[in-house]
Amino acid sequence: MTEQLTGLAQDRALLGRTSTAERVSDILRSRIAEGYFPPGTRLSEDGIGGALGVSRNTLREAFRLLTHERLLVHELNRGVFVRVLTVEDVEDIYRTRGLVECAVVRGLGDPPYVLDGLARAVEEGRRAVEGGDWNSLGTANIHFHRELVALAGSERTDELMRSVFAELRLAFHVVDDPRRLHEPYLERNQQILKALRTGDRAAAEAQLEIYLRDSLQRVIEVYRRRVGGEE
Repeated sequence: MTEQLTGLAQDRALLGRTSTAERVSDILRSRIAEGYFPPGTRLSEDGIGGALGVSRNTLREAFRLLTHERLLVHELNRGVFVRVLTVEDVEDIYRTRGLVECAVVRGLGDPPYVLDGLARAVEEGRRAVEGGDWNSLGTANIHFHRELVALAGSERTDELMRSVFAELRLAFHVVDDPRRLHEPYLERNQQILKALRTGDRAAAEAQLEIYLRDSLQRVIEVYRRRVGGEE
């Protein structure tokens, strides 16, 4: 927990004098999405509040917002914990991803597309592979799909998917072999990027559908073995 709190203290400058529960929840959501707080982690009010320099009431409101987003759970007389997903949660996350991400690609309109964010995420993934950092590769993968959604130019869609991708990271924490899960998708991300660069939306969407189907199958296989269907 000490390492996580040190990272949060570095985020303190982002709050400034106009600190709000929404901005605190943004920071915590990002930290969850980046893998700093694994599923089942108890979040200390004193520790996190001190690291961010916010009041207990502000932090509790941020916890409430993230509980509403299904990222945290409050357990009576025990505290607030990062949520542990069920198999049904994972299936629903991927169902949502399929509906949103494929619709974004399908509705892109005429090329050329602004693909700088996707290219940066692919490069981030390459660096992670070179360093053998498979958890960072998972983060780069999430960044790629976040940038893909951003191509829609919709703040509402971006906001929706921020929570979905944070939940997805919780699912990745259960995977016992992150290299096996994430490594094949770097090449698939490259293929999607290549198709979009040539303006072939149909090919990009087809590749994305296969990607999501295979990824779901891999994650569910691990979940059924390590977590099961009951929460």
